[in-house]
Amino acid sequence: MDIVVAGFDWDAGNREKCRKHSVSRAEIEALFAAPLAIRQGEIHSATESRFIAVGRNAVGRWIFLVFTYRRRGGKTYIRPIGARYMHRKEVSHYEKENPEL
Repeated sequence: MDIVVAGFDWDAGNREKCRKHSVSRAEIEALFAAPLAIRQGEIHSATESRFIAVGRNAVGRWIFLVFTYRRRGGKTYIRPIGARYMHRKEVSHYEKENPEL
């Protein structure tokens, strides 16, 4: 999927939801500069597709991120919905499924 993004769409709601699991805004934004596995998420809305991204932060810790794309002013932005560090079983599964990450 080749989507050109202008940046990230943050507000108090999604910042707090990510911070609740100790994942910082900087970590989430940095995920998109590194190898990342992205797939379509479950349908939660009739108007918006959700995606799941799995990648590693700067120190190698795995992060699970749910996000969507938002259009504003003719530009596309990544809107994080929630993020958390992955559990050991999840990491094992994703490492087997995505050896390139």
